[in-house]
Amino acid sequence: MDSMTGIRQLAYQPPRESGAPVETMSFAKLRRLDRGTTERGDFHVLAVVRRGHGRVSIDFASHPLAARSAVWIRPGVVHRWDDLGDLAGDLVLFVPTAPAAPGSRDLAADASACWTVPAAQWPLVTAALAHLRGEARAVPQARTGELLGLVLSALLLRLAPPSSGGDAGQGLFHRFRTAVEEDFRVRHDVAHYARKLGYSPRTLTRSVQAATGRSCKDYLCERLVLEAKRLLAHDRLSAARCGHRLGFPDASNFSAFFLHHTGVRPGQWQSEHLAGRV
Repeated sequence: MDSMTGIRQLAYQPPRESGAPVETMSFAKLRRLDRGTTERGDFHVLAVVRRGHGRVSIDFASHPLAARSAVWIRPGVVHRWDDLGDLAGDLVLFVPTAPAAPGSRDLAADASACWTVPAAQWPLVTAALAHLRGEARAVPQARTGELLGLVLSALLLRLAPPSSGGDAGQGLFHRFRTAVEEDFRVRHDVAHYARKLGYSPRTLTRSVQAATGRSCKDYLCERLVLEAKRLLAHDRLSAARCGHRLGFPDASNFSAFFLHHTGVRPGQWQSEHLAGRV
């Protein structure tokens, strides 16, 4: 594979210049469009496999694909279709504001995921996909976007992907997750997030533990490690610049943090992942 300098930045383009916030396509079309490159889009990619085998890489993790596989790649996440093989199924591309129902918007805020749709859910998922395909191909009308958003929400809720956030009703965790995305590059202490959200560190920790099975500190560290990997591999930053970008006081402090959480130093990890792995 080529080096990580070739990340392809993708922007959502409405189908047929309709302005529709949702587009559907087949794996056959993806095979025609795919360049085998590492990509990062500003839109969601949801893929559901009916049959065949393939493989996709998402943020340094490789996932095999087969019948009933579902893949959800959120905006800004680096990915690559390693092997489209004989995959058959549906892909749904949509902008972040497309989901219409609150529950589906909560799902859209979670981490990217790859999972197998339970057999009992499969007939309902395929029915929801068929409905969305039909609406997406219909002649655009004044409220097409609104209708597409509702049908998309039904599909997302029916798929019910495994969530790092647990029950979508756990609002404190969702607020914590949002705060982390806003501040993790400059604040690494749990007390900061507790103050920002108006809770004690103990209460916040209980909420995050219940939602994710991890402590607040573990959640923060995992987010920092992921961002460090992205900066080292995709942006080719030196360990010193990466640590500075992520708010560490000096390069040695960042190197010790990275070594503790990954088992290797940042320079070694970078050299091992500049061959084009996602």
